[in-house]
Amino acid sequence: MSIVHPPRVTAEALLADGTTVELGPLGPGDHRAVLDLHAEGMSEESRRMRFFGVSRNAPAQAADRLCGPPRAGLLALGAWVGEELIGEADCELLDQPPATAELALAVADRWHGRGAATLLLEHLVHAARAAGVRFFEADTLFGNRAVHRVFADLGLPVERRYTQGEVRIRVPLDDEVGERYRSAVDERGRRADVASLAALLRPASVAVIGASRRAGSVGRTVLGRIRRGGFVGEVWAVNPHTGEIDGRPAYPSVRALPAVPDLAVLAVPAGAVPAVAEECGAAGVRALLVLTSGLGPEQARALMHACRRHSMRLVGPNSLGMAQTDPAVRLDAEFGGAFPRPGTAGVAVQSGGVGIALLQRLAWLGIGVSSFVSLGDKYDVSGNDLLQWWEADGRTDLALLHLESFGSPRAFARTARRVTRTIPVLTVDAGRSTAGRRGAASHTAAAATPTVTREALFRQAGITATRSIEELVEVAALLHAQPLPDPRGAVAVVSNAGGIGILAADACAEAGLLLPELPSELAKLLPPGASVRNPVDTTAAVGPTELALFLRALEREEAVDAILVCIAPTALCESPGQDPVRALLEGPARRRVPIAAVLLDQQVPVRYRGCADGGMLPAYSDGLSAARALAHARDRARRLAEPFSPPADAPDCDRRAARSLVDGHLTAHPEGGWLDPLSTADLLEAYGLPLTTTVWARDEHTVSVAATGLRRLGHEGKVALKAYWPGQVHKSASGAVRTGLGSDAEVRSAYREFTSRFGGELAGAVVQPMAAPGIELLAGVVQDQVFGPLIVLGLGGAAADVLADRVARLAPLSERDLTAMVAELRSAPLLLGNGGEPPVDLAAVRSVLARLSRLADDFPELVEADLNPVIARPDGALCVDARVRLERRPSFDPYLRRLRRPAAAEAE
Repeated sequence: MSIVHPPRVTAEALLADGTTVELGPLGPGDHRAVLDLHAEGMSEESRRMRFFGVSRNAPAQAADRLCGPPRAGLLALGAWVGEELIGEADCELLDQPPATAELALAVADRWHGRGAATLLLEHLVHAARAAGVRFFEADTLFGNRAVHRVFADLGLPVERRYTQGEVRIRVPLDDEVGERYRSAVDERGRRADVASLAALLRPASVAVIGASRRAGSVGRTVLGRIRRGGFVGEVWAVNPHTGEIDGRPAYPSVRALPAVPDLAVLAVPAGAVPAVAEECGAAGVRALLVLTSGLGPEQARALMHACRRHSMRLVGPNSLGMAQTDPAVRLDAEFGGAFPRPGTAGVAVQSGGVGIALLQRLAWLGIGVSSFVSLGDKYDVSGNDLLQWWEADGRTDLALLHLESFGSPRAFARTARRVTRTIPVLTVDAGRSTAGRRGAASHTAAAATPTVTREALFRQAGITATRSIEELVEVAALLHAQPLPDPRGAVAVVSNAGGIGILAADACAEAGLLLPELPSELAKLLPPGASVRNPVDTTAAVGPTELALFLRALEREEAVDAILVCIAPTALCESPGQDPVRALLEGPARRRVPIAAVLLDQQVPVRYRGCADGGMLPAYSDGLSAARALAHARDRARRLAEPFSPPADAPDCDRRAARSLVDGHLTAHPEGGWLDPLSTADLLEAYGLPLTTTVWARDEHTVSVAATGLRRLGHEGKVALKAYWPGQVHKSASGAVRTGLGSDAEVRSAYREFTSRFGGELAGAVVQPMAAPGIELLAGVVQDQVFGPLIVLGLGGAAADVLADRVARLAPLSERDLTAMVAELRSAPLLLGNGGEPPVDLAAVRSVLARLSRLADDFPELVEADLNPVIARPDGALCVDARVRLERRPSFDPYLRRLRRPAAAEAE
């Protein structure tokens, strides 16, 4: 066994204090740095702990071992801050036991306690597992408490054996993908992320670089807003061309400032941004807000290099700015609308225009903001970062996002899934498309439109996705002011005019809400002629006192989870003291169940109405908006009520056999492509996917012999014959399938037809026993380069694309996902048993999904898989046709801690 060394492609990640480090393999060129680390960076006591004694030669021997000519069994990673190597972790294969590597670790003394050792180990675990290492072993001194703490906090199981003052540590790596390890990595990443954002979102001092004396310029506008907004810290202007702005000093450079600012706001020409960023970093600035737009690729790369080299977090470029309303900060560093009122809603947008519109609507509604960030081109700080900040800031209880792109969707989904347990996260689903993929080579690919992938991401992350800014604000108004309904979602609709009540009830039903029957005894609380059928018609004669009593009684009903009150302006409402709206405003805003109003004379889509208890009642101008908001609240309640669901179980998968097949195919076909039928069968068999018996035949005689042997397995003693040639797309559409062949003459005739029709293109044919009839399903995978693998389930067969009855989830699937995917199909009643037919084997269908998810997650090279049809029956599920396409893709662990690098800043 040997270790394949990764290329010198570095990853960048955050230490516990927010410092950015660069991680990469050590090589011969790093000899001096490794020597300095051990000889100069470590005290005598640290070297004694590392080398089990004090030897002058130990540092040089370590450098020679790690930086000599490449050895097949050695893997060494270094962590750099600027030009300084601050630590290294390495492992070297042992002869025995197999798949075991000896681990060593060293960190410079001044970097102890910042998480460098743990970060190095995470990346070494990832690299070693990819190389086939299954165990780390290491010898440590009993008194080396720092190393023992590193292993204890890592999140992996640790076995210890004590002998004469030393401890032999053994760490199984197979558990790396376990939830305990991932949760430990998540928590370390969250703490580091929040620490790195402090200088950005809670700066003690700010410099505006590029502020000028010209009225209306971006730099001067932002400088003025920071000063007028009451920023608590120091504010400086930097402009080499003027000595003062608005009667206060302007400094020629960052180096000339009285002190180093935490945050620098850049409003300089695009060509100057990289040099200014480098100057800021060299001076010790910890965060940049770049308002400048129009950076070219070289400028983008230089900007990112400066930020990572000097541990600066970056918002922008092309940002509208940001605002922090915390009274201890009060930073208004944006050039959009008015400074948002203080509050508890965190807002992050990519589009500046969307940001202005959203802040205006929130201000008009009365929802205050904790912090606002215009992400712009999102080179660094992203929605994922801000969710983690809001989770920890102690102020934010509602998160509103507008994201046009995702750098790491699976990391985002994992963070959002955790954050949404305590904070509602709402987003506008931007970038939807209904065009689909008309040229797709498989039914699965045709189903994987951008809309489908984004909806899967939001659903699995627990995010409330809306279709417009207006809907986002409507839902925020309800979630911000009212309790959640019961997950059942039963709504009582009450109106003083029957027509509007019926319309509101229709809107509730169409949103998936229930309309429970109400007790007839409630009618005695209302005027004569009132109906307490749901929707309740109180008649126009209802007064505020009667309505208030009725609402109190209604909220006590166990069958009611939410109340929607619709008021039409009538002549009686104008009588003194008779306006039924008083029943709402003079009562409590927060009740046992959420309550919302529909006021037909209201001129704006949604607003708050103050109530007697000081709370806010959301009032809508139409029933559709109110019903939609209640449905989103119901969905959130359902997600919060769901217990943790473990990853989908897919036992007895032969990953090594699959890896050998995938590597062999891509070695023979570097450009990738579709697997041939036999290789497809072998790959599916390795992961336990139920493909029917398949025999490959290259000529008529072999086809005849195969068919004779398979008839006894086929339904009614018949077989199917499928022509094959490289590059084949849809077999049925091209006339390459013949089914129900019962005699040798029929088999031979079908094959001769193939040879006549396809000529020299024909490579052979697949012979299969006919499967018993059942419900035809489609199960497949599409590997999206941004979102990762998407698992699709739907009705299959020839009508798959026409019926378009499909659901999708991003891998890896959970056990709950398996059940939900089946239940969400429109055709689910067919699977559950319909019209007296027995239900299909749902466990077998779920098993197909679980194994596809595991296969796609294990092999990023699997870019497309199409199992169509999978025939589901009461006695199991059987795939009778499958296609798999492979393409060379780098291995990527979405849970490995690293800072993303935007496409605009990638090297060409």
